[in-house]
Amino acid sequence: MHVSSGRSAGLGLALASAFAFGGSGVAAKPLIEAGLDPLHVVWLRVAGAALVMLPVAWRHRDLVRRRPALLAGFGLLAVAGVQACYFAAISRIPVGVALLIEYLGPALLLGWVRFVQRRPVTRAAAFGVALAVVGLACVVEAWAGLRFDLLGMLLALGAACCQVGYFVLADQGGDAEDPPAPLGVIAYGLLVGAAVLTLVARPWDMDWAVLAGGASMDGSPVPAALLLGWVVLVATVLAYTTGVLAVRRLSPQVAGVVACLEAVVATAFAWVLLGEHLSLPQVLGGAVVLLGAFIAQSQSQAPRPPSGPVAAGGPEGASVADGRGAPAAAAGSGPA
Repeated sequence: MHVSSGRSAGLGLALASAFAFGGSGVAAKPLIEAGLDPLHVVWLRVAGAALVMLPVAWRHRDLVRRRPALLAGFGLLAVAGVQACYFAAISRIPVGVALLIEYLGPALLLGWVRFVQRRPVTRAAAFGVALAVVGLACVVEAWAGLRFDLLGMLLALGAACCQVGYFVLADQGGDAEDPPAPLGVIAYGLLVGAAVLTLVARPWDMDWAVLAGGASMDGSPVPAALLLGWVVLVATVLAYTTGVLAVRRLSPQVAGVVACLEAVVATAFAWVLLGEHLSLPQVLGGAVVLLGAFIAQSQSQAPRPPSGPVAAGGPEGASVADGRGAPAAAAGSGPA
């Protein structure tokens, strides 16, 4: 009964994280259309969230001494790495293709769990991931403007690997006697990510006046500061918090499949709030992603095995945002 209730709570958190990450694009796109560079929006997102989480970082300052590698890894991979690789990829290949490759992360995660951590992987999880990837290809319409660019593909694959890092690192120490506080890990990860992205985004060149004005959401005026508040508080702070807590209660592989819903949520939000209509393949693809996530979680009922020694050594439709990555629609397109 306790395992069942914990699993239900984990699924609820995973769904909340998918909705929060998936809602980043509809708030970020109007900011980009108002005049902000996409990289600057990403920097504002991460730096703003890091500022919000500063009191949490101070409260858990002992983590800097206890788990420095975990904090650095989470910041470099789960926060900065996904976004940097994703942006570099969409500068060379279509956004739909980049998103599809990035969301191969759950499939790569199964390989990590099976061959590196040597944990069992259920057939349901593998089948659910396969279904989710096929459905995701339809959601992002990956065939639109398809072209091959080796470097672009490798960069998108790098984003997928960083996404794997998000789930693996979120799980680190969850079964230890004195596990690292998830909020502390997130707070320091955001601080590290903000520091790295500062070098990439160069925020001193940003048009700060845009934030004092307004933006347009499908023809309706919205204060830019309100949109930024959503991106920071909901699409970053809430999204990362619920996501890490979900991994702790489920398993990285199950949480990873549920995370594929982020692209579906982002596409649906863009349809409702931005007037970006869905095609039939996108609707059918969304249903397939939902089916894959349902199969993966419903047939993976065994309790999570302990992390073992691995735990001690661990280091965003095509017109909307990638949840963990960048707001993409106006950047040519659309977790961690």
